Amino acid sequence: MNFRIGMGYDVHALREGLPLILGGVEIPFSRGLEGYSDADVLLHAIMDALLGAAALGDIGSHFPPGVPRYQGISSLLLLKEVSLLLKEAGFAVNNIDSIIVAQNPRLSPYMQAMRQNIAAALKVEENLISVKATTTEKLGFVGQEEGMAAYAVAMLTTIDR
Repeated sequence: MNFRIGMGYDVHALREGLPLILGGVEIPFSRGLEGYSDADVLLHAIMDALLGAAALGDIGSHFPPGVPRYQGISSLLLLKEVSLLLKEAGFAVNNIDSIIVAQNPRLSPYMQAMRQNIAAALKVEENLISVKATTTEKLGFVGQEEGMAAYAVAMLTTIDR
């Protein structure tokens, strides 16, 4: 069995009047993340980790901003497309570890739903998906609540075709 590891990172600015969507979950908050799609920083980092592990480029090369089809699109739909790309390339998800970096709001009540959404989109068992959150202790752009970031690491295995 062949293993491949990829890392992903994403960041988006917080803006008034936008929904906050993380891991495909809409979270009650006074601001949301700004971006061309739904700006789900967690799913974007996960997609980049998966694509990187398979050496398939990054999300910008597959879902470029400015293409009308992707404007406001749910990142869960994009994650499903990434899952299909992985399968076509002969890979399966072994596991994903991810972390959301946000000063506010408190995210622990939504972690389980995020894990469920990611597992369902990738058609894998939920125990293969880890989602964590941390603050920056009020340091930097995240600590000043100007934006949020996410990191992800994904391990793929080759599948028999």
